[in-house]
Amino acid sequence: MLKKIWQHKLQFMIILCLIVLLAFIRAWEDSLFYDPLLDYFKIDYSALPLPPIDQQLLFINLLFRFALNTLLSLAIIYLLFRNMELTKFAFVLYVAFFIILIVTFFIVINYFADSKSMVFYVRRFLIQPLLLILFIPAFYFQENVAKKNNIS
Repeated sequence: MLKKIWQHKLQFMIILCLIVLLAFIRAWEDSLFYDPLLDYFKIDYSALPLPPIDQQLLFINLLFRFALNTLLSLAIIYLLFRNMELTKFAFVLYVAFFIILIVTFFIVINYFADSKSMVFYVRRFLIQPLLLILFIPAFYFQENVAKKNNIS
């Protein structure tokens, strides 16, 4: 395995830089994005009502953050698997998940505001690159099963 890493050290270094960029997005989230829920979820929020939210501005910022995470994640997926079809499939999944998650998020915010844990977890999928963590092992497994069974 180490021999493979040394053979692909430039690819490894680029992937590492992309991961660092994902970490920078997380580290500077307070100054980069409008999200009144950042501070809200850092405190004991269970007894507090949701803070005032500018939903249009929040949507734009969630879209921007999700897009940044998606672009970096797709680059990582491409560099790991070197398969453009797989990367296109991942892009379609990201778009589908964004639509499902953003609709769910705003429905919960507007109609089920008492369900704070649901707001927390749906928002978490929108603002963190959790899909990347799910897709890498799934695509790796798929590639290995396809190779093992001689399926393209």
